[in-house]
Amino acid sequence: MVALWTPSLLAVLLSGPVCVALTQPAGLSQPHQSPPLPGLNSSDGSLSVDLPTALRIFSMDYHHVQAPFEIVLWIMLASLAKLGFHWSGRVPAVVPESCLLIMVGLLVGGVIYGVRHSAPPTLSADAFFLFLLPPIVLDAGYFLPGRLFFENLGTILWYAVLGTLWNVLGIGLSLYGVCLLAGSSLGDVTLLHCLLFGSLIAAVDPVAVLSVFQEMHVNEQLHILVFGESLLNDAVTVALYKLFESFLRLPSVSGADVLLGGCRVVVVGLGGLCIGLFFGLLAALTSRFAIRAQVIAALFVFLYSYLSYLTSEMLHLSGIMAIVTCAVTMKQYVEANVSERSNTSIQYFLKMWSSVSETLIFIFLGVSTIQDVHMWSWTFVCSTLLLCLVWRATGVLLLTAVVNKLRRNAVTFRDQFIIAYGGLRGAICFSLVFLIDDFPKKRLFITTTIVLILFTVFVQGMTIKPLVELLEVKRKKRALPTVSAEIHGRVIDHLVAGIEDVVGYWGQHYWKDKFEHFNRTYLRPFLIRKDRQGGSSILRVYQELERREQRGDEEAPPPPLLAEARIQSRPLLPEEMDSIRQILSRNLQNFHNKQTPAYSRHSLHQEAAAGRTGRPLHRHHSLGERNTRDTSTHGPQGEFGQLSSSRRLRSGLSRSHTGTETRSRNTFSRGLTVCSMSLRPVHQDPEVPSQGGPTESSGREDEHESVGRAPRKQINFFLENEKQ
Repeated sequence: MVALWTPSLLAVLLSGPVCVALTQPAGLSQPHQSPPLPGLNSSDGSLSVDLPTALRIFSMDYHHVQAPFEIVLWIMLASLAKLGFHWSGRVPAVVPESCLLIMVGLLVGGVIYGVRHSAPPTLSADAFFLFLLPPIVLDAGYFLPGRLFFENLGTILWYAVLGTLWNVLGIGLSLYGVCLLAGSSLGDVTLLHCLLFGSLIAAVDPVAVLSVFQEMHVNEQLHILVFGESLLNDAVTVALYKLFESFLRLPSVSGADVLLGGCRVVVVGLGGLCIGLFFGLLAALTSRFAIRAQVIAALFVFLYSYLSYLTSEMLHLSGIMAIVTCAVTMKQYVEANVSERSNTSIQYFLKMWSSVSETLIFIFLGVSTIQDVHMWSWTFVCSTLLLCLVWRATGVLLLTAVVNKLRRNAVTFRDQFIIAYGGLRGAICFSLVFLIDDFPKKRLFITTTIVLILFTVFVQGMTIKPLVELLEVKRKKRALPTVSAEIHGRVIDHLVAGIEDVVGYWGQHYWKDKFEHFNRTYLRPFLIRKDRQGGSSILRVYQELERREQRGDEEAPPPPLLAEARIQSRPLLPEEMDSIRQILSRNLQNFHNKQTPAYSRHSLHQEAAAGRTGRPLHRHHSLGERNTRDTSTHGPQGEFGQLSSSRRLRSGLSRSHTGTETRSRNTFSRGLTVCSMSLRPVHQDPEVPSQGGPTESSGREDEHESVGRAPRKQINFFLENEKQ
């Protein structure tokens, strides 16, 4: 058996599809011509072996690496396109990033079509929903501003559920009327086909919305309403799409089928919510025991999130709801359990993963536009564009008029206009339209979807920023959050919750207070390690603000007082510079100068884990100085130690960015001047006679101290923490 299989194995190892061979000697006979597959039986039943014609010194097998090689090339193209966009000068301020990426895709698709004379590769629905969409939704859910989202959850659900039903039914029924009026050209489009097309065309894409709205820095309420509505809108549209697709496959649709379909939509949403909650709690519990394997602690965040999405898709539930719920559930517990470096790794990987997926989606949208499957109808295409704008605008106005009666902070008319105008379409409706079963007008649906995507991304995406400036829509505050503001906000929340409890009104503050009590009593002790549960709540607030500042969630302009101080300051003299260099090199150990970069959705703070806590500046003391300092105070924890520790605590928690930095720099400069004066040793001339008994005795004591130890240098640094 070994003798039979050894020649065959050698033939497999030495064979290759493409090779460069050496010249064969003339005396050798040519081998028989046979198929390239080794190990085939010959006519007499024996095992035939295909021997190589010559020794191979170079071979290439592209088909062996074709799939990963092309994937890497597409990712490289997407990354280079994004890099070129950010280095293109003033272009990012005028044109959104999504528009330029689609233009790059159109260019690449045109080149491929011109070279191959065939349609370029398209983005399949499975590749989009299983590989490209989950990273974007996970990034959006993990960095979701929880307070704003849950405070506006009722309004978001109002827009996402009722608004989506309004758009789907309105667009579908109106298009069916247009098809009936058009006559024979569109007469074969049924009502269910129009409703199916209305369900996919009403999907507001969160990828396109995020790429446009986060570049404008609109106010927090408007941003969370648009973002939350686009995020949950997709779950509703996908459920409605699958419902109408099931109706199309039935021979007839009855009233019972419609009722069961409505129940199915509710089950799809709630089922995805429950699965995401389960995997989120499981991820938090797993991270509790990852203390001895911190390297893989960050991996559980991605594994459990992706597993929740795949499980929901397997059970035909809402994967978007599952992954968003999983990310929101596990965030606070995972951040408390894992180390700061693991938190930084999670944040960087989420941003990188979502950015690459988003870039690939927009490029493939442009590439997939170059197709041979287009069918054009002016009536259908123009009617779809007009109906999408009209039904979304009327839906936003009517729903907002109702919800404003229940809100304390009413949605203004300018915000309503931006919400209606910001309904951008993207890859979700593009992927869903290719899943439609074949029928005569499927190519018309594909063409109309591509036109609507290009219109919303290019026309509405490029004009929404000038409209925001023209309407003077309220922008986001760019001041860094402070610990005092967070503490006062919590005090107000507790106060309002107490008032609601007294008057018997169960509002959002009442339920929030009840959940916090349940979380603090049951969930946190069970999901967080004991060594991470202690500590002051103020310290936890400070750490959370540090994480938000590190992610670049806020943008801090330079303080005006500091700018004035810099303008009015005079240049230092050479002697002063030499003195400052000596003092810094001799006395300062850690000096951190931190600058807050401008906000970017695809980047994080440059200082990841270093400099998290305030580090006070110490000076080196000799052994004699330390002993003298300890004996001069009331023990090692004397008054000076208590005073310095309290000052360090205050400086560590101080986060004011108005006048503190200027005051600290002025004090620092005065401290340097005092230090430069006090560093000069004062020597007493031994030949000068003493003026009296006490003076003479004190002089002898000083002389005795100078022999025993080095001269004492009284240097005091009154510094505010530079980590403001």
